[in-house]
Amino acid sequence: MRQKLAYIGLLSGVFVIAWVACVEFGAPVDNISYDEMFRRYQPKPWQPESAILAIDEATLASVEGGMLSIRRPLAQALRLVGTARPKAVAIDLILTDRRDPAADEELANAFREMPNLVLSSILMDDPPRWENPRPEFARSAAASGHVYAKPDDRDSVTRTIRLDIPVAHEQRWAISLEALRLSRKAPILESPDDLQVGTAVIPFRRTNESGRVMRVRYAPPGTVPIPIVSVKQLLADSKLASAFANRVVFVGVTAPTEGDRLFTPYGLTSGVEIHANAFETMAQGLYLTDARDTWVFLYSLLLAAAGGVSFRYLPGWKAYAAGAAILFASWFAPYLFFTQRLVFSFADSAGPVTACVIAAAAWQHLVVRRNLLRAETDRARYQQAMHFVTHEMRTPLSAIQGSSELISRYTLPEEKRIQIAELINSESKRLARMIEVFLNVERLSAGEMELKREEIPIGPLIGVCMGRTKPLAERKHIGLTLAGIGDALTVTGDHELMEYACYNLLTNAVKYSPQHTEVTVSAWKDGSHIRVAVKDQGIGMDHKEVKKIFQKFYRTRKAEESGETGTGIGLSIVQQIVEQHGGVIEVVSQPGVGSCFTLVLPEAHGRPVGPALPAAAEER
Repeated sequence: MRQKLAYIGLLSGVFVIAWVACVEFGAPVDNISYDEMFRRYQPKPWQPESAILAIDEATLASVEGGMLSIRRPLAQALRLVGTARPKAVAIDLILTDRRDPAADEELANAFREMPNLVLSSILMDDPPRWENPRPEFARSAAASGHVYAKPDDRDSVTRTIRLDIPVAHEQRWAISLEALRLSRKAPILESPDDLQVGTAVIPFRRTNESGRVMRVRYAPPGTVPIPIVSVKQLLADSKLASAFANRVVFVGVTAPTEGDRLFTPYGLTSGVEIHANAFETMAQGLYLTDARDTWVFLYSLLLAAAGGVSFRYLPGWKAYAAGAAILFASWFAPYLFFTQRLVFSFADSAGPVTACVIAAAAWQHLVVRRNLLRAETDRARYQQAMHFVTHEMRTPLSAIQGSSELISRYTLPEEKRIQIAELINSESKRLARMIEVFLNVERLSAGEMELKREEIPIGPLIGVCMGRTKPLAERKHIGLTLAGIGDALTVTGDHELMEYACYNLLTNAVKYSPQHTEVTVSAWKDGSHIRVAVKDQGIGMDHKEVKKIFQKFYRTRKAEESGETGTGIGLSIVQQIVEQHGGVIEVVSQPGVGSCFTLVLPEAHGRPVGPALPAAAEER
């Protein structure tokens, strides 16, 4: 359970960090992916409803004075355009200054012949205000619109236009939107989420800096282009005016030397072409709408959770295959959404999912590797334990076998026969106890044991354990000291298991202590608990070893080097016994100084004892 919670916590933390990072710093990635999808996706071609009357380089070269003298030839060209009866004419030129009076008058007369004329206003600073075309031009205009596109602040690529700009309580709609309104002969109806012009419903994204913005669907190369006729071409061949028949005409500069060019996903594009494409986006209904942040978050969260579940529950290559499929979905879903004209943030959707899948895969790899190493280590230690067990079992079996052969092959005195029979009986019981211990270990693992509940006097219990340990202590010239244990100290539980726990601690203290040292056993009451301490002057342990000492089959390096036999499972069983009795075991140790193991148990009639543990196993 703890591992599962750690896994969930890891993925949750990775997801949150990745999401915040992508929201804060993912805009450049979103822009790059958006432009790439823009270039790769080819929508169905459409028949343009607009055309461009361009002032290109050839036109400027043919006019003496260039842009300063363009108004007279422009007036002549507009008269030809008027003969084709266009739906509306939008002028993307600044007409706020006075030039040649005769040319201005000629241009004003041409404007009077234009149906649904839209002129451009420019935004002035200090104070912010709109500067409108000269009165002689403005009198003929049906509307005045702004000509500002919206380049991205990060890379100066124009992906959107501002649908409106309010300044000093005076609002200007985009010139393309005004052209749409006049061509449709319908008002602009506003709502919180969109604008409506006749049957056209225009979605927008509201920003704090730019107000209402709309993504422009530029006509991709290879589709039917917006017709472009230059002023020079039209004046040279009046038949070209048919290209403007029944269309919305945008008039502006396309000459690179005039500088009215901006970057778009397809490269450098003139301002008048941007406005014409914005008009086509609205006229054809080719809107690209941004997915709500909530949906992007939920989609990303769903895929990240799927990745986590895959690596948690699928085995081996299936988990990695599922992870690869989830990554593929997160990387390519934005393109699929784009083909449906829905702009999905690539960074916000793919970034957190990728981070979570990598984290889940790394966790899976590390956990599997750790479990494999642990399993191999446990198997090796278990084999060592079994070798030890079989070795220990040989002693009583050899005694039983040898004694039975003596009885069967030789005629022995009655006294000798009784002695041998007693030996066989004691060794058989010893073998049975050893078998029972290891069977109890297996029953413990299966949860099949129940703990007995009886009052256990601590004094007699420790006395029995010290009596059983005394021969081993005498062989090593180790003194056993019993320090002030009162008869009133009592705990509740399984007498046999508690006896094993105390005996194991005592034998360990003797086994891993040098000769001519002391082992001290003490017990006292501490509030509602009884504390039983076994202190030696042995090899001791460092802090890292103390943390591992209760792991099954673990033995310290010095214990291995001491030459004492052991399996490393005894202390793990002691810990389980103590915990099942509602207590804990404390360890204080220092290398070369010794160790003190303290059992902290509830006093008799204290808190209820939990379900049982086994009888026992071997020493550390």
